[in-house]
Amino acid sequence: MTNLVSDVISTVDTHAEQTALWYEGQDISYRAFWSQVRRFAGALRGRGIEPSDRVAIYLPNLPQYVVGFFGTLHAGGIVVPMNPQYKAREIEHLLADSEARVVLTLADLVPYVTQVKDETDVEHVVSVGDSDAAESFAAFLDSADDVSAPVERADDDVAVQPYTSGTTGTPKGVLLTHRNLAWDARAVSELMDGGVRSDDRFLGALPLFHIYGMTVTMLSTLFEGGSYYPLPEWDAQRALSLIERQQLTVMHGVPAMFNDLINQENATEADLSSLRFVNSGGSSLPIEVLERFEELYDAELYEGYGLTETSPVTHANQPGSRRPGSIGQPLDGVEAKIVDGAGEKLPPVERGPVEDDADLDSVTGELLVHGPNVMEGYADLPAANEGAFTERDGKRWFHTGDIGYYDEDGFFYVVDREKHMINTAGYNVYPREVEELLFEHPAVADAAVVGVPDERRGETVVAFVAPGGDVTPEEIKQYCLDTLAEYKHPRTVEFVEELPRTTTGKVQKFELRDSADQ
Repeated sequence: MTNLVSDVISTVDTHAEQTALWYEGQDISYRAFWSQVRRFAGALRGRGIEPSDRVAIYLPNLPQYVVGFFGTLHAGGIVVPMNPQYKAREIEHLLADSEARVVLTLADLVPYVTQVKDETDVEHVVSVGDSDAAESFAAFLDSADDVSAPVERADDDVAVQPYTSGTTGTPKGVLLTHRNLAWDARAVSELMDGGVRSDDRFLGALPLFHIYGMTVTMLSTLFEGGSYYPLPEWDAQRALSLIERQQLTVMHGVPAMFNDLINQENATEADLSSLRFVNSGGSSLPIEVLERFEELYDAELYEGYGLTETSPVTHANQPGSRRPGSIGQPLDGVEAKIVDGAGEKLPPVERGPVEDDADLDSVTGELLVHGPNVMEGYADLPAANEGAFTERDGKRWFHTGDIGYYDEDGFFYVVDREKHMINTAGYNVYPREVEELLFEHPAVADAAVVGVPDERRGETVVAFVAPGGDVTPEEIKQYCLDTLAEYKHPRTVEFVEELPRTTTGKVQKFELRDSADQ
């Protein structure tokens, strides 16, 4: 393999005039798309970008994202995806830690980059839309000729460096290689009957900065000559309309998306009969949502599982082999096991799911995985890598931090996530990040953040605040919203006289969760 672009080069040669990208009524052929990729790569090289240099992409789902992604790889660079909901405070660490030299972003987001630029290695800012502080995307492409041959990269060279948070809430760069991503994209492609076909049309609802959207929609589509239909932001009505009008055939989403679809006023009128494969991931899919979706649209909804560190998919249900309530079986080539606190493999249950919580104590443990899609490691964090992996039986096992069990048929079930992480609508929120911001507020004396069950999002963020001055819950919510991505801000702020703590000063968060549930 030259690098991840080699498969798409083959696709371009075979399907040059077929639609690669469709956006707002415009068809972009593989030939036209790849011409822009080569020009983007040439512009990077013209500005001194060398192999392994980082290029940050700070965009919603747009055709320019896909061009920038493959253009960076074509030039031998490493892509650093950044959530376009992030603000200056949140991108500063990602840019500084990755040492990104170029940022591709929206004109509206350029001020956030400018605000932190002096604290990073960023040299060039490229803007989709007009900005006085950045070079326009069109001018950037026009500044270089096509570069026909991609830079040679080995299978084990790093291709993408997304960021995920550990239990401390500190963002960690995840080193994913060309092999990691290409292997997972191909494996996911084979989950549907006959694999991904060149006449498949994928709904691009999952954000491309997220590994789920990057691998299972963008890469899987373009590897096989399919067509990708990006949505810059989630809109259930727009998604229904796009599926119906454009006869889309594949949809990957998170549970909140499917819950939104089935709760639209016109849900019963929508015709989604063109869909031949529908998959949910990112967080646990409620059985009620699965059953209602299938009832409305006569389409099976499959559930899978993965993490940023595993490129992402490790487990999946698929046609002819599924069990509602399960994350599915490991992909061919991936090994998984459930271990106890001593690292010993636990035995399976006869058949899942296990309904009696009392029976779970003896069969649940941490989920560990091994396979060609598991990351190289965290960037420049040897201590974190030491804790993330266990060498056993000649294999390198990754600790997922998720608790579950499995049955004799090889179906796995996840019953809990890492101790403090909040999973809301498929996004991970680590309480410490929100808590640290709350403590910066002059009217907050003490604070703790927990996740509580939410029918739509899976979990929602709740902040408990001991006020130390004149402030209202609504002001606290707005304060968080002004600084953090929208999904991270507390939906509920409860004032308390003091937080429940242990004798060693640790907040007893289980008490807060219990009180929030009441």
